[in-house]
Amino acid sequence: QLAGLAVIAFGLWLRFGGVMADFASDKRSPEYFFMGLYVLVGTGALMSTVGFFGCCGAARESQCLIGSFFACLLVIFAAEVTAGVFAFIGKKVAIQEAQKIYEDIYDDYMKNPAGKVNSTIYHYHSTLQCCGKGNTEQQMGLPCPENIQKASNCLVEIQNIIDANLHLVGIVGIAIAGTTIFGMIFSMVLCCAIRNTRNMI
Repeated sequence: QLAGLAVIAFGLWLRFGGVMADFASDKRSPEYFFMGLYVLVGTGALMSTVGFFGCCGAARESQCLIGSFFACLLVIFAAEVTAGVFAFIGKKVAIQEAQKIYEDIYDDYMKNPAGKVNSTIYHYHSTLQCCGKGNTEQQMGLPCPENIQKASNCLVEIQNIIDANLHLVGIVGIAIAGTTIFGMIFSMVLCCAIRNTRNMI
């Protein structure tokens, strides 16, 4: 249950409180990345629910409930492995999607510097601590943050941020998988212990 709540909190922080949350401030956002976070939050909620029923099964010494708990953990473990493979394969797509959003905003700004996109592109530059798409010519005339010493390539910064966040998701996924394996082992040990105790009686 605690692991599930921790996963929910982590997923919600990445979605609404981390740097990636700033990508959702615009109507265009990298939904591919956020879809993975929604799956993470859903997995956490499922883990908490399954953990509650596991506690009930242990308290009542019910082989049926503990067996169901083991089966649910097995399904969660399989889902985690699938999600991990999906995240690894889809990382490139998520990066390209986020970079495409910035390039569209950049092009809109170049067409109409005085429009609403002015504040949007500044928001991206301020959040990512970057300016433009690399060379000095592309940075001239852009609303860059005043506090950055050297303006870096925004496309590179987007890739770095998504890489870092997916790395965190991978670490959390490995931790969840480890917890799930221990949960399956202990549930089977407990189930066998209950059965042996009843056989002795």
